[in-house]
Amino acid sequence: MHARPPRGAYPDMDGWKVSGESAGMVRDPYCIHEDRYFSDCQPTRLVRDASVECYDPPPPGPPKTELAEVRQSQTGDGTDLRRADDRSAGPAIYDKNAAFWAALDSVAVYGPMN
Repeated sequence: MHARPPRGAYPDMDGWKVSGESAGMVRDPYCIHEDRYFSDCQPTRLVRDASVECYDPPPPGPPKTELAEVRQSQTGDGTDLRRADDRSAGPAIYDKNAAFWAALDSVAVYGPMN
């Protein structure tokens, strides 16, 4: 059961409200962020961009686009993972020379880290 948001939790929306059972993460209808969380058919300040969540209050007024649900990505089942002690997966490949040059390149590009 969800508690009702406190009075004044949402910005002034000029009396509009999204119809239906809108609760959860949807594509940001304001076209500012990737996704925005809706609660009680009202936009909240919780937004998400590239899997990073933060707060940004919605702008005043109605949304620019229709609400579209965010499809959840499929979680991995672990079949693509390889255990370090699994000999049937083949030998681990480590190229000492390539590792040396990769480290040297990173120092040349970014400088030494102190």
